[in-house]
Amino acid sequence: MIRSLLHTSLALLLTFSAGFAQTLISGKVSDEKGEAIPGANVSLKDTYDGASANIDGSFRFSSTEKGKHILVVTFVGYKNYEQAVELTGAPLTLTIQLKETINQLEAVTITAGAFTASDESRRTVFKALDIATTAGATADIAGALNTLPGTQKVGESGRLFVRGGEGNETKTFIDGMVVLDAYGPAAPNTPSRGRFLPFMFKGTSFSTGGYSAEYGQALSSALALDSKDKQEVTRTDLGILSVGGDVSHTQVWDRASLAGKIQYTNIRPYYGLINQEVNWKKPFASLEGSSAYRKEIGKHGMLKAFGNFSTSSFSLYQHDIADPSQKRLLNLDNNYAYANAFYKDQLSEKWIIRGGLSYTNITNDANIEGDNADEKEEGIHTKTVVEGSLSDRVEVKAGAEVITRSYEQVLRSSFFPTARILAFKENVTAVFAEGDVYASNAFVTRVGVRAEHNSLLNEVSVDPRISLGYKLNTNGQFSLAYGNFRQSPKNDWLKLNNNLQQEKAQHYIANYQYISNNRTFRVETYYKAYEDLVKFTTGQEELSSNNGKGYAKGLEFFWRDNQSIDNVDYWVSYSYLDTKRDYLNYPNEVMPSFASEHNFSFVYKHFVSKLKTQFGATYSYSSPRPFNNPNESTFMDGRTPAYHDLSINISYLPKSNVIVYASCTNILGRENIFGYEYAATPDVNGVYAARAIRQPARNFLFLGVFITLSKDKGMNMLPSL
Repeated sequence: MIRSLLHTSLALLLTFSAGFAQTLISGKVSDEKGEAIPGANVSLKDTYDGASANIDGSFRFSSTEKGKHILVVTFVGYKNYEQAVELTGAPLTLTIQLKETINQLEAVTITAGAFTASDESRRTVFKALDIATTAGATADIAGALNTLPGTQKVGESGRLFVRGGEGNETKTFIDGMVVLDAYGPAAPNTPSRGRFLPFMFKGTSFSTGGYSAEYGQALSSALALDSKDKQEVTRTDLGILSVGGDVSHTQVWDRASLAGKIQYTNIRPYYGLINQEVNWKKPFASLEGSSAYRKEIGKHGMLKAFGNFSTSSFSLYQHDIADPSQKRLLNLDNNYAYANAFYKDQLSEKWIIRGGLSYTNITNDANIEGDNADEKEEGIHTKTVVEGSLSDRVEVKAGAEVITRSYEQVLRSSFFPTARILAFKENVTAVFAEGDVYASNAFVTRVGVRAEHNSLLNEVSVDPRISLGYKLNTNGQFSLAYGNFRQSPKNDWLKLNNNLQQEKAQHYIANYQYISNNRTFRVETYYKAYEDLVKFTTGQEELSSNNGKGYAKGLEFFWRDNQSIDNVDYWVSYSYLDTKRDYLNYPNEVMPSFASEHNFSFVYKHFVSKLKTQFGATYSYSSPRPFNNPNESTFMDGRTPAYHDLSINISYLPKSNVIVYASCTNILGRENIFGYEYAATPDVNGVYAARAIRQPARNFLFLGVFITLSKDKGMNMLPSL
């Protein structure tokens, strides 16, 4: 009996003890690099058992639970970790590795070669308002971007010349769709202006190299403009200008808006007051209109349609270099039309689709003393892109596009009985894919490839592109970029020889950028190798080939600060350029005439609230540019004087809806010389007569009054100037 009671008591005691037996769970929590994660929370799911990791990442706790459970480990900035465990009373030792969560707001971005500004980006470097209010730019996009590193001051052109590349090597895209000619017509050796105003766009991305595989047919640079979405306020804007006037109206509905603008420009009254280097018969005059329709579709869809047309003309006398009393009359009529339709929608939570269609039509009718050159170019661009996330660490973009363009020039002369026709048709079909792979918030790799088929040569090309970004800390990061880029030759050469191959360039870029407290510092170095450039002998352009080559390398600095001084925003940029080319009719490899070794800009803006006035100033410097003097034995041995320009502007708000704006370029009146033209034949002494290529006038003064009419009495056109 006693023995039976003892056995029963012992069994009950063992059962009772087993019920309170504990399992010891211990281990260490680290990241993917093996670094400890102190403070990580470790627990058994749906229980109160757990602990926090110590400073060395170790943890230790006991649980009375039995059987199968889920161990959960969490920490801010890392993915939740779960592991199945079985609790038997035997100790468990675990090694746990957490993976970092990729936060797109905090993750590293690719900055090599890119100046990006967007309403949606906190990493803003350059905004549309900066373009509109930069002194000397007169609200011209190219004029403002010429204050950034990587650009050269080519005052007789007005276009963007980037890192040793010609002006045609920079292509403009609106909502991803190419613009065949983004600049208006201009007289010989006078600067042209961009056709599009900066206030049309909410985002601007100016890439001086190493850009996305999405963009093709751009050898040196890509300017991608993202147009605004639906407008929010019905308004009417009036502009009274010293060179004309404009009126625009925006009508807003619940989910759509329609805006239209018409502008007339006539330089004749202004040129009557300011002495000009150009002998105008009829100064430049133009009529331009534009419209933009925006429609929100469904929950996430957006339809955009934009149209722009202009007609312009001018005539001037071209004087003979050797005998200025001899002159010829040049007349030019230009008609331009551009239309763009863009659609974007969300396919799912992680995927979107976008695409568009653009059409460009350009006609030029030039006449020089009875010799006519009628020129027409048409182009259609279609594109579809799908982009999204495969995971929180992998983002992809893929698409296809077709660029079709035709060109024809009809030459008529009193010396020839029949017209000469120069023409070509080109279809470029491309597919591209690109992926961003985040190893962590601090390291990203972008790998892309672009494949093109060109109908003129019936050839297929494949161009790889790769970029890396590494974030040192919250504010600073490094980027590297490499890529192959190609572009069809200029129309001037392709119309003479339809068999020319595409010109090519390889970009290598290293960049460091630091952004903190409204201050930005960038330093960038690059090397660019050119292949298959157009090459010919003077007088034998029809026999041109792709035997040209060249290179460009340099170092650039950029500093911007709108924090240190109250109501002051300024930036400083400097570029060093070493470039040579053996192309066109060059006998050997030399620095081309459009390049300058040193370029410097200082931009200053100061808003005085008591005066309701913003003052701005821009100083630009370019070192001497080379030119070829046929009177010297060495090719391209001449050097122009250095370029200096100090420009100012003032914006005054007498009323909240009225702005008085004034600007003056080259206020000190310096006589800048961009090169020299020489007579085609020498005189009796064997000397070629020369003429300097100067600015049309030493300075340009612009005055304007801008009035906004809307229900919001405080609305004005300051962002549009």
